[in-house]
Amino acid sequence: MFRLLGILITVLFAIATAIVVWPQFFQLEQTFPIAQLVAVRGGVLGGFLVIALLSLLLLFARPLRGFAASILVISLLGAVAIGGIGALRGVSTGTLPEKTEDSVRVLTWNTAGEAVSAETIADTILSQQVDVVTLPETAESVGERIAVMLREQGRPMWVHHVQFGDVTNGPQAWETTILISPELGDYSVIASSQDGSSNTSSVPSAVVMPVDGTGPTIVAVHAVAPRVEDMAHWQSDLEWIADQCPAGDFILAGDFNATIDHMATLGVDGGDMGYCRDAAMRTGTGFTATWPASFPELVGAPIDHVMASQNWEPTGSLVLDASGSDHRALVVQLDPAG
Repeated sequence: MFRLLGILITVLFAIATAIVVWPQFFQLEQTFPIAQLVAVRGGVLGGFLVIALLSLLLLFARPLRGFAASILVISLLGAVAIGGIGALRGVSTGTLPEKTEDSVRVLTWNTAGEAVSAETIADTILSQQVDVVTLPETAESVGERIAVMLREQGRPMWVHHVQFGDVTNGPQAWETTILISPELGDYSVIASSQDGSSNTSSVPSAVVMPVDGTGPTIVAVHAVAPRVEDMAHWQSDLEWIADQCPAGDFILAGDFNATIDHMATLGVDGGDMGYCRDAAMRTGTGFTATWPASFPELVGAPIDHVMASQNWEPTGSLVLDASGSDHRALVVQLDPAG
């Protein structure tokens, strides 16, 4: 009886391990609670190692030796598989190459309202020579203060903004602010982003297009978090984001509240979201967590992204200290492909 129970538990554990390691195979990457587990692969790896250690101790109990050995092998295989995925995606905080005349640097930072000061954001833009900034959960007034500081330092930027609802007494989560260097040309927010007729469900994203049609369309992304009650909205948000990168010249940047694993069915022609490709994964920082900032960088979730269409080549990425926010900042350098 106990032997049969041990076999059953071992089989179930093997199936659960396979699902957690690669839920895309089972089409469960957007299903609760698998979506939440796969977001924190580093934490799951740690869990497998704990199970392996406990199994190792159980080997000393002769009646449980066969069962413990089986669980030990499965947990080690799970840990190795996740470690291999992490190594392929990149576990460093990254570096940026020297910026060229044609390079575009993109910064995205969910600032959690005013948890990060305008001065800190402006200093980061200046020190990293950023051209495009997407700031989910940042008020327009904060963006304007940043722009004033940048102008005084000889690096002006235009401010664009989208909000949902009455933000006077509401949270800054209902706002998204974008800053764009005039060197990229004049931009404007499309009407459907402003009135919400085409947007993410609960917190605002923004589609900003060049006025003269020359240059990349920039999408400042903010998807709803995959809480139990918001799973359907989260899934529809990811589909909307993927739709914002058809064939053409596009840059997506922001808080996707999703990792690469959640996007398995949303890419087209080698892209991760529509035709857009994730820059961090292709420059060695794709496994480094951007949220929550209070967790070690290899334990949390890499849910903030910069993605670009195939006419751009990601040449470097850098995950920066949170400076008060619950999200780390991400800076990416894009160079024209070819």
